[in-house]
Amino acid sequence: MTHHPAGQPTLVYADAKGNITDFSSLHMAGMSGGHFLLPEKEDFIPLPEGSELFVLPGRLPVGCDPDTGEILLLEDDPYRPGNPIQAVAAFMSPAHTTILNSAYQTQDKAPRLPLFAYTAVGWYDDRFWTTAFRSDADIRQDASQFKQTVINKKTQKKLKQYKHNRLVQHLGKCCLTYACPAARNYFLGRWEAPLPTSPVCNARCIGCISLQTSGKCSATQDRIRFVPTAAEIAEIAVPHLQNAERAIVSFGQGCEGEPLLQADTIEQAIAAIRKETDRGTINLNSNASLPLAVKRLAAAGLDSLRVSLNSAQLHYHTAYYRPQNFSLTDVIESIRIMKEAGGFVSLNYFILPGVTDSVEEYSALQQLLHTSKPDRIQLRNLNMDPEWYLRSIKFHTTSPCMGMRQWLENIKQEFPQLQLGYYNPSIC
Repeated sequence: MTHHPAGQPTLVYADAKGNITDFSSLHMAGMSGGHFLLPEKEDFIPLPEGSELFVLPGRLPVGCDPDTGEILLLEDDPYRPGNPIQAVAAFMSPAHTTILNSAYQTQDKAPRLPLFAYTAVGWYDDRFWTTAFRSDADIRQDASQFKQTVINKKTQKKLKQYKHNRLVQHLGKCCLTYACPAARNYFLGRWEAPLPTSPVCNARCIGCISLQTSGKCSATQDRIRFVPTAAEIAEIAVPHLQNAERAIVSFGQGCEGEPLLQADTIEQAIAAIRKETDRGTINLNSNASLPLAVKRLAAAGLDSLRVSLNSAQLHYHTAYYRPQNFSLTDVIESIRIMKEAGGFVSLNYFILPGVTDSVEEYSALQQLLHTSKPDRIQLRNLNMDPEWYLRSIKFHTTSPCMGMRQWLENIKQEFPQLQLGYYNPSIC
């Protein structure tokens, strides 16, 4: 059972060189939708293994006075007055969901933060604590499951074995250069294997992790530059589905655009795969923009659809995805079609405290869940500079919020049949 700190964690900050120190005179604060608050003890868990600590350039840490509860800005190093400091955040390991973001004040001309999630973190009783909860017990991407020497050996072996297969070679880069957990698991022959297929997209998501055109924020990985053939896809998928534990293969990865734009190829690939094996789950991660393409793929044998969703409200969805020739109406129609075909549907729902748990957003999500009846919500922290996101979607920061723990409790009570997690489940 998760334990919480006996006392209130204190603020941590970094000096100009990135050295992290705690300041015991201030409690750490959290941030929700741009507002500062003192986290409750129930908000905390020990910083999960595999998490990272980030310094936030051009951002000063915000803490809380332990006696008065006043929110205070720390402007320079309290141990070396006059020296500059930076705020600190945690980037949590997979299967953990943020309750509060790191609390900071952004200075003039501060650079935009890279495409990661920024969770509040503090120090208590000789360890780091973060404001989060574990959202999936599945260990498939836990740091403890990966041994780099084994990954290197098995990846090199498979890269030599499949020199002719461009998709295997692409996944080799994802595995060895970007340490992509899905690619690593493919080369380790277990769980969920990625099948990126599309170099193009019909959305221009402001937080896209594989293509950024503004120059102000780097993409975290290179997008695939070719469309693999159905034969190349099947050559990866068939043995994985035949042999892996809880086997899943997934179209639609972070290193590609929208897979529905390659529906012809995917349809052929699914047919080729199912000709060889009926074992395992064939999944598609998608923006769900093309309902007729979803219908074709479901008929071909697609088992599950994971729908990317930043908001159940049309104006926020449009502002984030910047869709080309589709809208949230098409997304909802795709869900209906997949469910009607007997398929499994997950929402890949982007979590940002202060937005996700706003009363307006919860109300919109409620309506979507009641009418579309997806099977699962995957709780994914929004990997984006929070302030940039709020500005980009023109979020109403005065919206009242229930808090992420209350949001979770409400979802569980109102939708008891709905699965909550982080990963695509194996359903076949």
